[in-house]
Amino acid sequence: MIRAGLTTERLTRAGADLADEVGFEQVTVSALARRFDVKVASLYSHVKSSQDLKTKIALLALEELADRAADALAGRAGKDALTAFANVYRDYAQEHPGRYAAAQLKLDPEAAAASAGGRHAQMTRAILRGYDLTEPDQTHAVRMLGSVFHGYVSLEMAGGFSHTGVDSQESWAWILDSLDALLRNWTTP
Repeated sequence: MIRAGLTTERLTRAGADLADEVGFEQVTVSALARRFDVKVASLYSHVKSSQDLKTKIALLALEELADRAADALAGRAGKDALTAFANVYRDYAQEHPGRYAAAQLKLDPEAAAASAGGRHAQMTRAILRGYDLTEPDQTHAVRMLGSVFHGYVSLEMAGGFSHTGVDSQESWAWILDSLDALLRNWTTP
């Protein structure tokens, strides 16, 4: 019998909250069952395994990020859009470190195709249209932006910038200014 109140969505959100508290790698069906004070078996009608739970959390995180990014981009173009988009990722990672880690999970092709990952790529390409990049430069730029955003956020969250007196926000702004200048002045070699 399914325990009243347990749904796949509720368990996924609770798993995402747990990831933010203890780290994405520590999320398991057993840990989630303890949170609800139920036996592990009572969760299996909603999640198949810890990997299935992690996939559901990843899909939730990608959706949340895409929704935030879409809201932040509305009515913006050029550097304003680039900055808003970048700040969504950084802010989300700081507010939800476990969910952010989940968003990096490698999904199987079917889950990836059904995820909000495509929306992220579409929004990034929409921003880049304002810089008048053509292929293959646009694809290179999508990868560059993702790498810079994720790399900076990951290093910052790991305390990598705490050894200097220069504020990490100042560096973040400098990086975004530099990316904007690079994209505005890009010429194919």
